[in-house]
Amino acid sequence: MSRFVERFAGMLSDAGMARMPARVFAALLATDSGALTSAELSERLRISPAAVSGAVRYLNQVNLVSREREAGTRREVYRIYDDAWYESLFRREQALINWEGALREGAEALAGTPAGARLDRTLAFTEFLERELTGLLERWRLHRKEHFTQ
Repeated sequence: MSRFVERFAGMLSDAGMARMPARVFAALLATDSGALTSAELSERLRISPAAVSGAVRYLNQVNLVSREREAGTRREVYRIYDDAWYESLFRREQALINWEGALREGAEALAGTPAGARLDRTLAFTEFLERELTGLLERWRLHRKEHFTQ
């Protein structure tokens, strides 16, 4: 398992994810329960609790993991979403929609300038991505329903 965690974390890191969040994500992905405490992550990855905290903070911000209280204790358990990539992309879709409003305002305010043209292209790209992502996520939901019973 540790070999997979380090190899996959390295691939995620090469793709742009910071090394420590990549290692924590891979470790959670490779557990049967999909959940570990800070102490368990620290032990498995041989990293400090502070490193775990920082990694989980990032992973939570990008909607790949959640923080939960362990029943009857004050300990937090970090859980990977069953469909982590879908959840992350679904929330990205919401971010794109939010960005479109700001980009539209900026493009209008800077109309007729090179910066305005750049903002127009950026807006067109985000609108394109948002439309395509909506369809892609819907196709994944149908695919998941057909191929996975869980």
